[in-house]
Amino acid sequence: MVEGTGRLHHLDALKLFLIVLVVVLHAAQPYGPADWWYVEREGGSALLAEIARVGGTFLMSLFLFVSAFFVPAAHDRQGGARFLGHRFRRFLPLVLIGFFVVVPALMYPYHQNFRDHPSLDPLTYYLDVYLGEGETPQGWTGPSWPDRQFAHLWFLQHLLVYVSLYAAWRWVAGRFGRPRAPKAVPSAPPGTIAICGFVVVVSVSTFLLRVPYPVDTWIPLLEFIQTEPADLALQASFFWVGLLAYRHGWLTSFGERAGLAWLAVGGVLAAAHLSFGSRIEVLYAPGGLTTGSLLWSTVETVMCVSLSIGLLTAFRRWANRPSPRVAEAGALVFTVYLIHVPVVVALQYATLDLAPWPAFVIVAVVGTVASLLLARLLSRTPVLRRVL
Repeated sequence: MVEGTGRLHHLDALKLFLIVLVVVLHAAQPYGPADWWYVEREGGSALLAEIARVGGTFLMSLFLFVSAFFVPAAHDRQGGARFLGHRFRRFLPLVLIGFFVVVPALMYPYHQNFRDHPSLDPLTYYLDVYLGEGETPQGWTGPSWPDRQFAHLWFLQHLLVYVSLYAAWRWVAGRFGRPRAPKAVPSAPPGTIAICGFVVVVSVSTFLLRVPYPVDTWIPLLEFIQTEPADLALQASFFWVGLLAYRHGWLTSFGERAGLAWLAVGGVLAAAHLSFGSRIEVLYAPGGLTTGSLLWSTVETVMCVSLSIGLLTAFRRWANRPSPRVAEAGALVFTVYLIHVPVVVALQYATLDLAPWPAFVIVAVVGTVASLLLARLLSRTPVLRRVL
């Protein structure tokens, strides 16, 4: 915390780092990771696949932690009804724009270029294939039928669910119990034993969820909320810990030496995966009641917790200074989150003839800069400013 301000400036820098990492990891999708993406191509890099694996262990969980950290203060300041109204006005339009405009604009070129089905005009595709008004074509290749989905907007959906549950809990606590103090109540941060206990609980919960729902299995929770149960224990627990971190002042009281030690633990695990990924991968399994699934659930949780603690500490140590440009960019993270995938995918189409690494570097660098600049431009457009 900067003396005399009460603002944690390093969280602005951390949010900017996280959204850049989101863009970079999506830029890497066609060039290494095995999961489905909007652009398909031959060949790939094992190293890029491991970079995506390591980044995926902590990225969205830490994003949820940082988002949750700001929730109690906003609720205290605005009250439950205004707080929820503000969050829904901010995120729901992004989700709807993504569902009705952004995602079909991404899926249509995929349908035309990478499926062995007759070409369709945009309107026919939108109605029959994306919205599912037509019949399922014979030999359909997916990834699902119909094509309608929330894609990367699942994150905003989950934020809306979590803040709604938080507001409901505050209402129940205020009506039937003792209301929470309106200000943070500093207390000792979690020690090594408490953190290790947290790791054990989340690892076991993740393993159990992955018995029926292996990694990359998505389900429509309540027929609307796009959910990957395999990561739910990590992500939900990090949101909850983010709430506690605000109430108890952990971001300023957590010891620097301990935080950097956790960063070293995560760094060693990350380096091992980047160096020996292809050999280590045979030990893991994406799910099921197997030793490999338990091992990966544990390793992933340790990496997520250690890197998250370490990054929070490192940014507090070296990036806790006011910067109007960083603060402005940090305020645009959700707009960048909405628009970056079309930018990245367009660049991936434009670089199809390049080798994986040159293509990845171009897409990552140009995609990041273009997404930030476009988000800034859109945020200054009077018609779109209220939505974005």
